[in-house]
Amino acid sequence: MADSQAFAALTGAHGIHIAASEHGPREGFPVILSHGGGQTRFAWGRTAQAMADRGFHVLSLDLRGHGDSAWVGSDSPYDISDYAEDVRRVAATLSRPPLLVGASLGGLASLIAAGEPLYPDIAGLCLVDVAPHLRAEGVAAVLGFMRGTAGGFDTLEDAAAAIAAYLPHRPPPSDTEGLRKNLRRSEDGRYHWHWDPRTIDYPLDPVKTNPRIEEAARHVRAPARLLRGERSELVTHEVAEVFMTRFAQGRTHDIPGARHMVAGDRNDLFGKALLSFAEQLRAAQGAEAALP
Repeated sequence: MADSQAFAALTGAHGIHIAASEHGPREGFPVILSHGGGQTRFAWGRTAQAMADRGFHVLSLDLRGHGDSAWVGSDSPYDISDYAEDVRRVAATLSRPPLLVGASLGGLASLIAAGEPLYPDIAGLCLVDVAPHLRAEGVAAVLGFMRGTAGGFDTLEDAAAAIAAYLPHRPPPSDTEGLRKNLRRSEDGRYHWHWDPRTIDYPLDPVKTNPRIEEAARHVRAPARLLRGERSELVTHEVAEVFMTRFAQGRTHDIPGARHMVAGDRNDLFGKALLSFAEQLRAAQGAEAALP
């Protein structure tokens, strides 16, 4: 089926502009996709359209400071509470409870949005390779890549080479034109990632964040899934299993062969697992509606 996406302009915390791609019928079961730090709404690859083709109404967000969403002022921080409030406000515009899907930073924002007051009603939560107690060396590697390339590139080929060096397990793209969606060109002609470099000035403090997200998990009553990269550099299998027991209905599912960038590493298997979970939720919601 042809791509049916449309651009949507939404409003987040403190009135900030949040950009999104909207896929599928508006009367469909709603799904909100929130990408990881340093990415954009295009990071989901074919997943959003595949869900739309199955009748889901999908909003793929650009987090604040990323893609076409607004940047915060130079005197304001990028705070996880604001990322979460953005997700919560988008969810509040929908006519029924959505499935929240979030990768890495977007996953933490989605969890906090669902698991802290005012405890909005959601149909389900899907976290993508994120949990408390992340491997410190994995976090350092991600931030190191982001900081090391924040100065931009002379050409698209240079950007592709940097990605290939960081992700040597992935085959290099045959066409660099696809990178344009994740890059912006400055007045000097250089290509920069499509996010505010200041977003990486505010890394999460695990001492404060770990207890917070563990507590938020306890308040999520809807079904929750953690789709973990089997070869994740950040989330161990043991941490994932323990973390998901904090949810009322939590389970973990490993995506074979994937590292932290799960949707990009194994989009086929990731999409299949996410669609299966979403369809279970939709079927359960339909069954509840049919009850007398």
